[in-house]
Amino acid sequence: QVRLVESGGGLVPPGGSLRLSCAGHGNIFSIDRMGWFRQAPGKQRELVATMASSGTSTYADAVKGRFTISRDNAKHTVHLQMNDLKPEDTAVYYCNAAGTRIAGAGVFSPGDYWGQGTQVTVSS
Repeated sequence: QVRLVESGGGLVPPGGSLRLSCAGHGNIFSIDRMGWFRQAPGKQRELVATMASSGTSTYADAVKGRFTISRDNAKHTVHLQMNDLKPEDTAVYYCNAAGTRIAGAGVFSPGDYWGQGTQVTVSS
């Protein structure tokens, strides 16, 4: 099994900053893409930022210039530094990882994994 454990959410005023972290645990062989999605009440889950193992990153237009994603491939961790937060950034943020787990002796299984989510609220 693969588990993603998130931390770092909370309440912050507009213009503030937060740093989200996510760590992968379990029988991980490799993680190709790792990143963050978010879901606001009444809206669909949407991409925030992801990073490939090569270091190539992708950001949603709404967060470009304000959010920065980083990861440590060896530790299976990903971080999201969020600056200049706005009320519209309020959502549950989910860590996501696409990779391969060790399913048994010499057996590898690809999968797409999600964390439990962490609440980010931007409000004065």
